[in-house]
Amino acid sequence: MFSVVALYRFTHFADPESLRLPLLQTCEADGVKGTLLLAHEGINGTIAGTEQAISNALQHIRSFPNCQDIDYKTSTAQEMPFGRMKIRVKPEIVTMGQEDIDPNARSGHYVAPKDWDALCAKEDVVLIDTRNDYEYEIGTFRDAINPETRTFREFPHWWQENKAALQDKKIAMFCTGGIRCEKASNYLLGQGAKEVYHLHGGILKYLEETPIEESSWQGECFVFDRRVAVGHGLEEGTYSICFGCRMPLTPIDRDRAEFEDGVSCHHCLHKTSPEKRAGFRERQRQLL
Repeated sequence: MFSVVALYRFTHFADPESLRLPLLQTCEADGVKGTLLLAHEGINGTIAGTEQAISNALQHIRSFPNCQDIDYKTSTAQEMPFGRMKIRVKPEIVTMGQEDIDPNARSGHYVAPKDWDALCAKEDVVLIDTRNDYEYEIGTFRDAINPETRTFREFPHWWQENKAALQDKKIAMFCTGGIRCEKASNYLLGQGAKEVYHLHGGILKYLEETPIEESSWQGECFVFDRRVAVGHGLEEGTYSICFGCRMPLTPIDRDRAEFEDGVSCHHCLHKTSPEKRAGFRERQRQLL
């Protein structure tokens, strides 16, 4: 059994590159795998390993500036959900592509999972899923708006197109672990939104703490590792990933004629060339 930890912290790192190698060495020494992003605005990512290895990695991260009480969510996986350990220095720890975004300066109202459904049930509240369309498709909260974005960079454009109808309403937003909502709420407040709320700890914290019989969540929650999705209690879900296009697939999708393991699915069969599919088949043959 492996511990899987999703973490982030918005803080200022004067020299994020100097933090990368010592953290990488700490993780690799204990067999921790996953992806972490470092930037001047902080740290974000998901790692997996034994309970002790994760404890050592978190202890190292807590030594970073203003990371002593870093926010993280823990789940489990039967098999290691990552192939290797990657730590990258980026311009942003979650890419929105907007200047002057600072969640530490101003953010929306945090809403605990136990209070989330009561807020969303109010008639004057608009519920917005800040994740991407393929994440929305496999699970979301009841009555949530889908901005139909392919990447988080597209969210500001969606807001500008819908601003007139939404900015005077109470807006409740959510995402997987909370990080996208930190930036999205800062952006909306800067654009004139009056009241902005977001789910503290994200969907993962809600699914961990909310009994299924009391939940307004529908479906499963996409996660960025080999588990693909989790459900209530953060139990591993039923989805897999198409190697050809990286789209999540249900068991029914895998039974369709277009699905070929490691090669294609109904989302991408007609979008990839025969030559590319032949390359995927050869790769799959070598793996078997």
